[in-house]
Amino acid sequence: MHDQKPPHQLNEESVLTPTYAAREMTENVPKHRFPEQSTAPATAYNLIHDELILDGNSRQNLATFVTTWMEPEAKTLMSECFDKNMIDKDEYPQTAEIESRCVNMLSNLWHSPDHEMATGTSTVGSSEAAMLGGMAMKWNWRDKMKEAGKATDKPNLVMGANTQICWHKFCKYWDIEAREVTSEGDRFTLNAEEALKLVDENTIGVIVIMGSTMDGSYEPVKEVADALDKYQEETGIDIPVHVDGASGAFIAPFLQPELEWDFRVPRVVSINASGHKYGLVYPGVGWILWRDKAHLPEDLVFHVTYLGGDMIDFSINFSRPGNQVVAQYYNFLRLGMDGYRRIQQACQDVALYLSGEIARMGPFELITDGSDIPVFCWKMTEAASNTTNYTLFDMADKLRERGWLVPAYPMPKNRQDLIVQRVVVKEGFSRDMADMLLRDMRSALEWFKSQPGFISRKEGGNFHH
Repeated sequence: MHDQKPPHQLNEESVLTPTYAAREMTENVPKHRFPEQSTAPATAYNLIHDELILDGNSRQNLATFVTTWMEPEAKTLMSECFDKNMIDKDEYPQTAEIESRCVNMLSNLWHSPDHEMATGTSTVGSSEAAMLGGMAMKWNWRDKMKEAGKATDKPNLVMGANTQICWHKFCKYWDIEAREVTSEGDRFTLNAEEALKLVDENTIGVIVIMGSTMDGSYEPVKEVADALDKYQEETGIDIPVHVDGASGAFIAPFLQPELEWDFRVPRVVSINASGHKYGLVYPGVGWILWRDKAHLPEDLVFHVTYLGGDMIDFSINFSRPGNQVVAQYYNFLRLGMDGYRRIQQACQDVALYLSGEIARMGPFELITDGSDIPVFCWKMTEAASNTTNYTLFDMADKLRERGWLVPAYPMPKNRQDLIVQRVVVKEGFSRDMADMLLRDMRSALEWFKSQPGFISRKEGGNFHH
């Protein structure tokens, strides 16, 4: 008994072993099955941390719309809420109250006539929010058709070919025909004239995007709504508009407050937005709001009792942490209208500066300049396309060598012959970083000039919206 070592001496060897000389660091990391033995916390951390270095620097990712920087206080709040299940509103009533406050604040921001009793919810990103908006339109259309004694087996949804992939998923999952307005010439988005050609009595709604992922431009919400007003006068068919405001719903209220795109347009019945894009929250949180309760079918609302009380739920996902919702409320309180306005204006100022400098380089021609949302894209000039030994895919590859992710991709259906590059300017991307990107772009152009035998790449397949 007297020879037994004290507990603190039992692991003396592991305590004295340098981290990178530990057994786990000199053997292959388990990838396909559980390891037989446990691993020290510091060792496990370093193993994974070092692998993640290969991901690169998220601040140099100019492809993503997703927030890559938040204040330390927001991070602290988020870490304090990792263990709170957002769906369990009875156990975490204050988190539920904060969600309700956010919904009301957004309802007011987007000019809902009933903002003090707003109808909406947080979601896991804007994709879930979009699907909830789409479901509500389908349910309402189906009820209307049944009431009229008409068939409900052939619903369709009208949208631009530039819509985010979540809308195509929605149509496939819920058995809806996707009717797409394709690109034509220099038009890469939906407009009223083209949308009207595709609608009929089986149209559950028209999706209009406030900030196309393809080029950063706004689609004309009011123009489409006015055209549908006239269509209803002529045919009696009432078709709602859903605004996909994934990015623009957090830009337009601050940078273009006079633009009528939200619930000020009577035909707009619902809006989705990404809190984790220009809402300035880390991924992933989205929001879906309806004009009023009449546009959210009661059939989509569930009463959940097994978690301790009678709670209303109308989301697709169930368990998820409450930290993103708390972080969204932090931003609303911390920034207010003035703070959001200043941040979004700073992003737009950098976007306009950067797009102007890229246009002056010579071989590039702007398609958009960042004057809607702080996103812009460019193409090769016709002269450069015919004389240079590189493509935009090559430019994207060259910039990647310096850590920049500046995607090159084809435009939507009917204009897939046109290859563009795009930059998304977010908070944390400074004027100084823009100058560094410009320097690296100029260096890349010089490098291509110095390599007359360079063989260009005509396509790329590693970027997805």
